[in-house]
Amino acid sequence: MMVSASVQTAPSTEEQAELLRVLGHPMRLAILKELTGGERAVGDIAERTGLGLSVLSQQLAILRKAALVSSRREAKQVFYAIDADQMKAAQSILEALVPAGEASGARQDARAADSRLGAAMFAQVSRVPR
Repeated sequence: MMVSASVQTAPSTEEQAELLRVLGHPMRLAILKELTGGERAVGDIAERTGLGLSVLSQQLAILRKAALVSSRREAKQVFYAIDADQMKAAQSILEALVPAGEASGARQDARAADSRLGAAMFAQVSRVPR
């Protein structure tokens, strides 16, 4: 039986672990957080993250290799942006690890906790010392 070359196979556990490993590094996570606001020039990323250009370059190369970011050159500047498809793949890996029936409940629990925190903050602010 022949398999079409256009058929994509699911990533192996090793490939999934590698993607999560790349995401799990504090410097790379800081870079990705900066890119959530949209495309940024390397100099802007360095300034916003506090990373030196050589360290930033190394971390961006790792993110590029993992296809988590894409780059484009404009004159002498290089711009980076998050690759939404690859980020969605990482999200899918994590969502697959949530026990069945738990995902929506976890969101409701988080909303309830936020609501309780908001009420507690309101109660604190509302108290007037005598």
